[in-house]
Amino acid sequence: MTQWVYLLTLLAALACLALVDRRWRLLLWADSRRAVVVLALGVALFLVWDVAALRSGLYRRGDSRWMSGLEVAPDLPVEELFFVLFLCYLTMVLHRLVSRFVAPDRGSEDLSR
Repeated sequence: MTQWVYLLTLLAALACLALVDRRWRLLLWADSRRAVVVLALGVALFLVWDVAALRSGLYRRGDSRWMSGLEVAPDLPVEELFFVLFLCYLTMVLHRLVSRFVAPDRGSEDLSR
């Protein structure tokens, strides 16, 4: 069971982000088409970055008893896909939260109004 802990933790974190997003209609519940495109582009960029770094030998896959051991490509664990998705989604949610609640006077257009 411990081999799935990291993946399950990432999925739980993604679910929590989705709940925050839904509660304040920040991204997916404000303009889902645009949010999905931006999220997909961010994930694609980071995955290309990961693959390039793996191929050039800048880093390699580490071993951990908390990881599933499943790979989507050589040295690219399935957890990396969900981590990159989490990282991009978190950045987008935080940006929208800050622009809406912390610094709303900066002139940024809010899609949910």
